[in-house]
Amino acid sequence: MRIRALAGCLALLSVALLAGGCGGKVHRPFDGESLNGWAFKGDAAKSKWMVGEAQMSEVNPRLLDVEPGEGQLINNATAHGDSIDIYTIQKYGDCRIQLELMVPTKSNSGIYVMGEYEVQVLDSWGVQEMKPSDIGAIYGAAVPKVNASKRPGQWQKFDILFKAPRFDDRGNKVENAKFIRVKLNGKTLHEDLEMPGPTPAGVTGQEHSRGPLMFQGDHGPVAYRKIKITEKDLTGK
Repeated sequence: MRIRALAGCLALLSVALLAGGCGGKVHRPFDGESLNGWAFKGDAAKSKWMVGEAQMSEVNPRLLDVEPGEGQLINNATAHGDSIDIYTIQKYGDCRIQLELMVPTKSNSGIYVMGEYEVQVLDSWGVQEMKPSDIGAIYGAAVPKVNASKRPGQWQKFDILFKAPRFDDRGNKVENAKFIRVKLNGKTLHEDLEMPGPTPAGVTGQEHSRGPLMFQGDHGPVAYRKIKITEKDLTGK
């Protein structure tokens, strides 16, 4: 029995290693009930971020219908520029980000890893030739290998493994940030993609060893849920 138990533990360890390094502390920055732990980029009075339950509007499929509830972080914007970006107060370095999102027809948002490197969010259902603005693109850096998008109004799952940039004792960058892997709905979009610098419109526009998770809110309505950030040590990867 002890041999079987040991074998089982080794098998689990192998799976963890293949998934991208030893697991670390798990963070759930969205408690499902409030915006505690989040800050706004800009005037908070302009924010349309809220907690509730959203679905694509049947009357206007470009919008979301939001009901009171829990579990979803929702930007209930109605037009471009109608809201602002939101980001976690807590900062992260090497990490795995897992989350689900839902966009209505033609809506647009973005997932900013460390607050500075954008994974594009867009309704890209039916697109034949992916562009730098389509879902899963690393904005300004790489187009996704495939279109893994679901129909607008459906929940979609991102799985992002990210290595933070490295700096020496004087603050000089000695190693670029890297998207080790980006998956959307189980399909691989990017692997081992180095980032020589940040993408536009981040929290600070500068690179750091740790940074927040930011969601773009000034482009269109979107809902996020099941946000999980696992610390990783990706040294050497």
